[in-house]
Formats: sequence, structure tokens, C-alpha cells
Amino acid sequence: MIAGAQAFGIDIGGSGIKGAPVDLVNGRFAADRTRIPTPEVSTPEAVAGIVTQLLDQYEVEDGTPVGVAFPAPIKPGKPIDYMANLDQSWVGVDINQLLTQQSGREIHVVNDADAAGLAEVQYGAAKGRRGLVIATTLGTGIGTALIIDGILVPNTELGHLELNGKDAEHYTSDAARSRKELSWEKWGARLTKYYERLEEYFSPELFVVGGGVSKKSEKFFKYIDIETPLVPAALLNDAGIIGAGYFASKQK
Repeated sequence: MIAGAQAFGIDIGGSGIKGAPVDLVNGRFAADRTRIPTPEVSTPEAVAGIVTQLLDQYEVEDGTPVGVAFPAPIKPGKPIDYMANLDQSWVGVDINQLLTQQSGREIHVVNDADAAGLAEVQYGAAKGRRGLVIATTLGTGIGTALIIDGILVPNTELGHLELNGKDAEHYTSDAARSRKELSWEKWGARLTKYYERLEEYFSPELFVVGGGVSKKSEKFFKYIDIETPLVPAALLNDAGIIGAGYFASKQK
């Protein structure tokens, strides 16, 4: 594999599958990433084929920590029981087993929001912070990750908290902002309600806000009125790959 890399990370999304060798010392790519469009019919076999293609392209040897960020709750030793953004044939599949068998390398799969949160805590906006950090991604929905003193609490789905009688992400996501043509101020008021609810339930030390819209944090952060410090994500679209590689490196 590429010199300077200690792991390999892959981020599987509804539109693209991205992979790169990861420098775990500095929390960055050791070489340019490759992006391959997600197959139109995104079955387990089709996606596993692209994962194998990426690993072969970078000549990743068996024994190298390989992590995959995946858009569904991941329960080790149990099959996937919910799928939103890929083919429904994933339901009932043991993804760790499938990808390991298909690729010929041991693979460790983690929820995509969890991967991004881990990356931000280890290398990004929350590096060095103790206590509970809640990382959120504002996009089509709301992804969440809870990390306590560097330890991940996996598969939190706090975008589905009830807010104003509906899923919070239907009311508060970046997609909701676009759909309702909300001003930054009005969206900030909605985000205030959401983050206040998280404060009430969890009393975190820090919120990290990711997703593509985090690049425009200066437009809406000033309208979020909460007690807990709030910072934009630092690693942006690289976080899933870096976090997946880091996660794999910590598995025994």
C-alpha cells in the first residue's frame, strides 16, 4: 500500500463510494482518494465489488486495517435490519462477513456518522476534548455520533428525536431548510430547538456540526442560542474515510 499509510478507509454513500489510504499519525489521506459512483442497483454484491476494486487499486494487503463507513446502524455479528439509501436487499445481510469474504481482506464496518464523529474527536474540531462530544451532520437527514472520552457509543439515531410532533430531521435538517426556503435566521431558530433538546437529554461538553452546510457556519451559527459550545467540523467530506480507517485500526 501507499507509504505513510497505516490503514485504509472507504465511505459508502447513496451516490458515491470513496476510498483512500489513511495516515493515522496525522489524520489525513496518505494519497488522493478515489471516488466511484454507487451502482444504480446498489445490491450487496455490486457494492462489495467496488470495495474490492478500491482495495485492489491501492494494493491493500490482508492484515492492513480496513474500515468501511456505511449508511445504516451496524451491530457486530448481526445482520443489517434497516436500510434507507441503498438497495433493500441489504436487509438481513451480515455486512462485515460479506465484505471480508468478497474482498479477501478482514474488513470492519462502522456507521457513517459514527466514523465522521470519531475522526473529528481524534484529529479534527474536537481533538483533545474530554467528556461527552456530540457530532452531528446536517444534510438530507441528521446523523449523530456520541463519543465519551474518545469511546464511541455506536448507532445513535438522534436525528429521529421527536420535535414539533415529527422526526427532528424532517423539521431541522439542511434538506428541510432548502425545502421550506428558510432564511438562515429561521433555520437557526429550528436548530436551537434541536440542540436544546440534546442538551436537555445529554449535557454534552461540545457539539461538532458537520455536513456540507458546515462550510457556511458563519451564516447560521450566530442564530443558534444554546449554552453548550458549538464548532464546525474540521475534516468535512474526508471525515468518513479517516474515521473508518481509525476505527478499523482499533479493532482486535
